[in-house]
Amino acid sequence: MSDGMTIHLKIWRQARGAAKGGFVDYTVENVLDEMSFLEMLDILNEQLVKKGEEAVEFDNDCREGICGTCGLVIKGVAHGTHAATTTCEVRMRSFKDGETVTVEPFRAGPFPIIKDLVVDRSAFDRIQEKGGYVSMNVGSAPDGNAVPVPKVAADKAMDVASCIGCGACVAACPNASASLFVSAKVSQFAYLPQGEPERTRRALAMVGQMDDEGFGDCSNHGECEAVCPKEISIEHIAKMRREFVRAAIKGS
Repeated sequence: MSDGMTIHLKIWRQARGAAKGGFVDYTVENVLDEMSFLEMLDILNEQLVKKGEEAVEFDNDCREGICGTCGLVIKGVAHGTHAATTTCEVRMRSFKDGETVTVEPFRAGPFPIIKDLVVDRSAFDRIQEKGGYVSMNVGSAPDGNAVPVPKVAADKAMDVASCIGCGACVAACPNASASLFVSAKVSQFAYLPQGEPERTRRALAMVGQMDDEGFGDCSNHGECEAVCPKEISIEHIAKMRREFVRAAIKGS
């Protein structure tokens, strides 16, 4: 008698570099309801290694929905079909016994495939390096009440600061736009007085780097918001656009 479900997988396999890839069929048996999707892939890889075959490469780190590393497209949806969920938080109870599940990497030009399900998301790092921080003079920490911040502004800043940079927004967007990610990084400081000194430079530099990386334009499909594991609103894209226009006028 089986101890769990049988799951059939169609997994994208692609060697390093520009080699041609394709889907390969696998079957994993005795999958327990409480397992995470990544734990199920771990079992698959154990089986492959025992047979002398190459394991499926996929990204993962914290497995707690915090780091944003575990980006997979499951059943055609970035991070899977559950809202506000990262891949590592997907539980196998969401699938039926005998179900066939497709697993793909995030697909976008600026996210080239490294191998199998692993993509290079260093484009996000380069965007953030252009201004996704606040420069501070060294010294002791200032008093917490030294710079008053309105609660509404603080709440909005905290909402966008929850972005984990997973890239699901890019994978879901038909234009491969990074606008939701960049708007989160621009807006989290635009709402706060601490971000005011570098406000103009930040908006111009980060949006400019986004364009240089080859990401597409936002056309308000809303797919990015739908798959974002932290439920960041597309209203912040409008905020980013206002910040960019403000900076461009101020700098002209």
